[in-house]
Amino acid sequence: MTAPLTVRTPEGTPKGGVIVIMEAFGITEHIIDVAEQAAKAGYLAVIPGLFHRKGDPVIAYDDIPAAIEVMQTVTPESAASDIDDAVAYLVSEGLTLRQIGIVGFCMGGTVTFHTAVRLPLGAAVTFYGGGVANGRMGYESFIDEVGKLQTPWLGQFGEADRGIPVAELDELRIAGGKVSKEIEIIVYPQAQHGFHRPGDSGVFHPEASAAAWKRALEWFDSHLA
Repeated sequence: MTAPLTVRTPEGTPKGGVIVIMEAFGITEHIIDVAEQAAKAGYLAVIPGLFHRKGDPVIAYDDIPAAIEVMQTVTPESAASDIDDAVAYLVSEGLTLRQIGIVGFCMGGTVTFHTAVRLPLGAAVTFYGGGVANGRMGYESFIDEVGKLQTPWLGQFGEADRGIPVAELDELRIAGGKVSKEIEIIVYPQAQHGFHRPGDSGVFHPEASAAAWKRALEWFDSHLA
């Protein structure tokens, strides 16, 4: 089964490609906006529909049970298949693996990290992806897998994220420092889980969001362009 792809195209020749991996809420306006912002920055952006086996639902931010239910249908194998479809599309557009980056949020941040383990892409950026100290979604923990990264990885997290304690990020930073991999971990003061999600006033943190997106683009520009 081939994943449907939502594509946003830059003006002129793309300086690289960016795969955008959604949260557990599906391909929301926010995730589409991320792809559009990547395209404005000069990248050919593509969102694979990880929920297409369930009809590609878009879930309200306050319907956490529904989000968890559909998120649990995503496996490492299904995510890999859908991301490989996105990679194949970008390669068909003339890009190499090293000209392709990936960025993901929450559930998508977890998938992004493990894609960076699985594939030698040019760059990867995780926004508040869970599973740092304990595996989730069928994946091993970030700490256990950090030594296997094949892609330069930037992790961006909120200091006030109750699901991803700063102590776990400190452990990950220590583990990452023991391996010869290009890794950077940023923690934003007072930012909660979902701080880059503008449609969710309870967690959106404008300053952290702007700073994190700027860093993400700089990470892509330094590795892909």
